[in-house]
Amino acid sequence: MCGRYVSASSPQDIIDYFGATSVAETLLVDSATTAMEPNFNVAPTTNVATIREREGERHLDLCRWGLVPSWAKSIKVGARMINARSETVATKNSFRAAAKRRRCIIPADAFYEWTAVANPNAKKPVKQPWCIQRVDGDPFAFAGLYEVWRDPDFDDPDDSGAKLFSCTVLTTTANDAMAPIHDRMPVMLAPHRWDAWIDRANEDITSLLDQIEPCPSELLQIHAVSTAVNNSRSRGAELMNEVEPLTPELVARGVDQ
Repeated sequence: MCGRYVSASSPQDIIDYFGATSVAETLLVDSATTAMEPNFNVAPTTNVATIREREGERHLDLCRWGLVPSWAKSIKVGARMINARSETVATKNSFRAAAKRRRCIIPADAFYEWTAVANPNAKKPVKQPWCIQRVDGDPFAFAGLYEVWRDPDFDDPDDSGAKLFSCTVLTTTANDAMAPIHDRMPVMLAPHRWDAWIDRANEDITSLLDQIEPCPSELLQIHAVSTAVNNSRSRGAELMNEVEPLTPELVARGVDQ
């Protein structure tokens, strides 16, 4: 799965790397925006960068992380839909419409996953976070879906304020590098698959999903990071610093990362 990730690249860096030729007006503020300040601990319901197709171009915009289906009565459902299993996304009612025509790329500089470490002093284990990055330093291109939800409380449904764009990250089975940490991982798209994935005219979701497989293990580098990342209010660059992994012995001694 993917419950937290890093979004540290500037809007201009994302535009350059992904070849976006269309950019949302809200992001055109000297190539930067307060809505896209570096965040080293992106949590669900945050507005995140997405690349989607718009009039034949790669378009950079923001979406709320946590997909809200068009038929939802409240945006609160989005908090439970931050991930979508690639194996079932084409048939599940919450995702199948988006899978057919509203696919996107979600740029990420890294992501976090957790393992449980036994706590000899308590019944509840301690969560050890791990940071997963590309070995070459490039960003990940997570396969995502997006939806457009219209607030029923707005008198004018065409008012831009009545629309909420939201997204979810697709997951697949873990590769050999990730398997010791978690049995799922985000779907990562190679550059030659970007255009087909976001192409709204391509409704052959079965063919697109058949091409999904875990990324090569050699693409990833993984290291332990401080439990400070467990707090969603922590967002600084120091969260990615490598630390010694916790063990039951260290936990018993009260060692602080």
